[in-house]
Amino acid sequence: MSKSMPFTPGRRRLLLQASLLSLPLSLRAQEHGMAGHGTAPAAPAAGAKPARKPRPQLASGAALAPDGSVWMAMLDAQGRLVTQRSADLGRSWSAPRPLDIGDEKPSADGENHPKIAFGPRGQVAISYTRPLSKPFTGEIRLLHSSDGGAHFSPPATVHQDRQEITHRFESIAFDGQGRLHVVWIDKRDLELAKKAGRDYEGAAIYRNVSADGGASFGADQLLAANSCECCRIALAPDAQGRLAAFWRHVWPGQVRDHGFARLEAGAAVQRASQDGWVVAGCPHHGGDLTAASDGGWHAVWFGVRDGVGVPRYGRLDADGRPQGPVRALPDETAEHAALARAGRRLAISWRSFDGQRMRWRAWVSEDEGRSFTLRELGHTTGASDYARLLSDGRRLIALWRCDGEPGARLVEL
Repeated sequence: MSKSMPFTPGRRRLLLQASLLSLPLSLRAQEHGMAGHGTAPAAPAAGAKPARKPRPQLASGAALAPDGSVWMAMLDAQGRLVTQRSADLGRSWSAPRPLDIGDEKPSADGENHPKIAFGPRGQVAISYTRPLSKPFTGEIRLLHSSDGGAHFSPPATVHQDRQEITHRFESIAFDGQGRLHVVWIDKRDLELAKKAGRDYEGAAIYRNVSADGGASFGADQLLAANSCECCRIALAPDAQGRLAAFWRHVWPGQVRDHGFARLEAGAAVQRASQDGWVVAGCPHHGGDLTAASDGGWHAVWFGVRDGVGVPRYGRLDADGRPQGPVRALPDETAEHAALARAGRRLAISWRSFDGQRMRWRAWVSEDEGRSFTLRELGHTTGASDYARLLSDGRRLIALWRCDGEPGARLVEL
């Protein structure tokens, strides 16, 4: 959390609602990039209990390639950054292919994990956050390919700002012109405010653009001041291939509703959710966004409204303003929902814990959100990543990575 807060029973219940946020401290530190970096842990004292086995780092990026195969960027059991692909909807997977990033140790936990994106002209980009020595700091690294992923460049830092501060939780996407956009959470303005003795709420959203598939980038550009500190940023193209971003924002009074903006110079930030959730810290629970056929947007996000914390689905107009009714997902323990559309078919997918096992579920609409059918996709009693959805405009594929299984489970919806 960004600030210390009394941990009352009421707050504990709220954080439990917020996607099982009351994780052990070691895991919360891991999410912030503290664990596994800096000095080595001290040897246990005589008679002390043995250290817990490290939690598997399963958080992965996935994308559909132009040939219809599914690619993943992730860490393997040895902590190496690898790619895997499946051309038969997960019935078989290629052997993990290590990428040459030297001795770097990417973050692959929660919403801060490797990403992969395909461009329209054989471009492929893979990004990750490399944690630095100070707590909560990092830099965003990117490998690029111009031959469909046959070869990748060495990793390079994306942002021009090289301070040892927060540059983390990046998202990447190609627009319709083949330009690669990188958007991330950044604390340079918070650091400036501290030095000047001024208050600054949260962090900020920064972005930059590469016109050559990731070989070089332009200047860092501020998209929005006062963002939440640790929630993922959703990127989605409209029908013309122009990108928009959707993220948790810090509105006046510590209201942690969502913001929307197009990735264009001078774009205005629109308040895109109206839960009115006041919480002086980041809930580590970002939203998702996809374009609607009428020029607006579909969105899914977590928020607490009238004392109830659950992911919700709603519509936004073309400028990101809330439009029409908002519906809660039909699962009170749903967490980190993903959203995608192919034609009139719209899907929301998530994982949820029923007390004994983690369930993989989807809410599927054949009429673009007017009505939904709940589907059970699978379950596990082991560790798992968050659920993800992939779409190429024709197909919708649900993806779930579980510990000890090759690649990931895939279901075409």
